[in-house]
Amino acid sequence: MATAPILIGLRPEDNLALDRSGHLGRRRAFDRLVGWLLPLLFLVAILPIAWLLYYVGSQALPGFTLATLTTDPSGATGGLFAPLVGSLTILLLGTGVAIAFGFLGGLVTAEYLGEQWAGWIRITANVMVGTPAIIIGLFGYLVFVIYFHWGLSLAAASVTLGVFMTPYVFRATDIAYGSVPPHIREAALGSGARPRQYLFRVASAIAFPQVLGGIFLAMAIGVGETAPLYLTTTTVVLPPTGLFAPASALSLYIWTGFQTGLILPTAIRLAFQAAFLLLVIVIGLNVLVRVIAARARRRLEGLFQ
Repeated sequence: MATAPILIGLRPEDNLALDRSGHLGRRRAFDRLVGWLLPLLFLVAILPIAWLLYYVGSQALPGFTLATLTTDPSGATGGLFAPLVGSLTILLLGTGVAIAFGFLGGLVTAEYLGEQWAGWIRITANVMVGTPAIIIGLFGYLVFVIYFHWGLSLAAASVTLGVFMTPYVFRATDIAYGSVPPHIREAALGSGARPRQYLFRVASAIAFPQVLGGIFLAMAIGVGETAPLYLTTTTVVLPPTGLFAPASALSLYIWTGFQTGLILPTAIRLAFQAAFLLLVIVIGLNVLVRVIAARARRRLEGLFQ
């Protein structure tokens, strides 16, 4: 089969220009198409999100004042202090549970377990990520509310949300420690470092940005969940007074607010304000993790290549 001649002394791109097969032209056309298509796909993805932010903000901000953050709801009036405090408390406690089990599980899986056991654990984590939130909520209701007799409480909601968030933290930790280059381990151990010193002083420093990203991703996903909380705590607006006392949350108030709005249309305003606060929390978590991760990468830049 005849091929295009390759002339000695020409640059590689000059030789490619002599290719009469048409492959180069098709590749350039495909590159131009992708160059136009990617911005279009970005707009398709970002426009619904921008419209959602605009619509929720337009409904929430006209009546949004400082009293919205400092007073409790009272029927169709008042503020969102109790649901906001409840959401943040449940989120922080649930994050603690997720870090305790997800981080340690990912660390052990990546660093200590054999391939067979690690593979089974990763499959289990992937199944948990794909499990509907209502199933996790039903698990929390049966185990913590009924079996442990915790009742509809802050503790039951927090641990259930922690179970929901754990596989996200686990996967991020497992991938982060598993992606540390092998030559880094060999260099550290060859220099006389103990395995524990390598793990906490070298590997953890490299994996930190990715682990932190997984934790904040789990927080951003968990803060807006309704099903795990609906089955483990109350929809009545109450500030948390103890671990085994009921507590409300913003996501629950959005649900009940729109239901109440069928009878009291003014209640929908507070539901929109609760949705706006959730959007602010989620966006803030994403911005925070990017800032912290970027600073960590800059601090490690050039040290482990």
